[in-house]
Amino acid sequence: MIRRFGDTPAPGRRYRQRPGAYAILPLRGRILLTFQASPAPEFQLPGGGIDPGESPVAALHREAFEETGWKITAPRRLGAFRRFTYMPEYDLWAEKLCHIYVATPTRRLGPPTEPGHAACLLDGEEALHRLANDGDRHFLARFLKAGRNGKTGRNRVA
Repeated sequence: MIRRFGDTPAPGRRYRQRPGAYAILPLRGRILLTFQASPAPEFQLPGGGIDPGESPVAALHREAFEETGWKITAPRRLGAFRRFTYMPEYDLWAEKLCHIYVATPTRRLGPPTEPGHAACLLDGEEALHRLANDGDRHFLARFLKAGRNGKTGRNRVA
């Protein structure tokens, strides 16, 4: 069973399933996040929707680049969660199935190409405090705790 974070689905409301891939991106002892200015300003793990026919890893590479301007390597899946939310940019009630990875940002190719996004490098505790959704915070907290306990990033975090 996949853990749910956030609001309980409203009875009678129809939600469209929306799979996505998101990454914790450690860089030089900090965490690379994306700041999305609208529809509501918020910090997020870089990532987004998986297009039809696209693999989660291919979507992760594309979305991380679009939202941060960085090329990433070595993605490893940590787990998944779901949340029910309204997506105003699509006028859509969605059941988001969020696949969470950890990957290495290896090369900055330029600024984010996704309008309204900015790449932000924050220390782990500040990133944890600023992330907008509970699921992102859960996985980042587990990742940070594993690091403090001397475990490698290869350990399962789900």
